[in-house]
Amino acid sequence: MNDGDRDTGRAARPKRADARRNEETLLDAAAAVFVASGVEAPVRDIAAEAGVGTATIYRHFPTRADLIVAVYRHQVETLAEAGPALLATSATPHAALGRWIDLFVDFLVTKHGLAAVLQSDDPCFDPLHSYFLDRLVPVCTRLLDAAAGAGEIRSDLEAYEIMRGVASLCAGAGRHPRYDTRRLVAFLVAGLRRPR
Repeated sequence: MNDGDRDTGRAARPKRADARRNEETLLDAAAAVFVASGVEAPVRDIAAEAGVGTATIYRHFPTRADLIVAVYRHQVETLAEAGPALLATSATPHAALGRWIDLFVDFLVTKHGLAAVLQSDDPCFDPLHSYFLDRLVPVCTRLLDAAAGAGEIRSDLEAYEIMRGVASLCAGAGRHPRYDTRRLVAFLVAGLRRPR
C-alpha cells in the first residue's frame, strides 16, 4: 500500500462521535460570531466562543472560506433534519410546518451576514445555493404533503414557492423598526389553511 492509498483509506473513515461533536461546537460558535460580528470576525473570537485555541479551528478549517462553507452546510443540515423530527413530535402536521417555517425564518435572517460572501466571485461558494434547494425543498414538500394529507391546508401548494415567499418577507428584516418579519410570515402560514 502506498501513501496515497493510506490517505484515501484514512479520508474514507467516518469521524468518531466526539470528533463530530467537536466540529459541530466549532460550527455553532462560528455561526453565532458571524451573526453578531459578520463573517470577517477574527478567528480568535470564534475560538473563544467555542472554548478552543485558534489552532484547533485552523486544523478543521484551513481557510475562512472553508469555515463559511461548513457553517452554511451545517445550518442547512440542521434545518433539513428538523423537518422529520417536527412531524414526529408536533400535535399536527400544520403545527410542524409552522414550526419548521419559524426555523427557516431564523436561518434566513441569520444568513444575511453570509449573503454578501456567498454572492462573491469565489467559486467555492457557487454550489451552495443548489445544495440549499436540494436539501430543503424536499423537507418542505414533505411537511406540506403531510398537512395537506391531514386536510389542514390546500393541496396545490409548492414548496419552492412557499420558501421563496418566506424568503421575500425575510428580505426586509432589520431595515425598518416597524417591519415585523415573523408577523408577516405568520399571516402567510395562516393563509395556507384550507377554507372551511
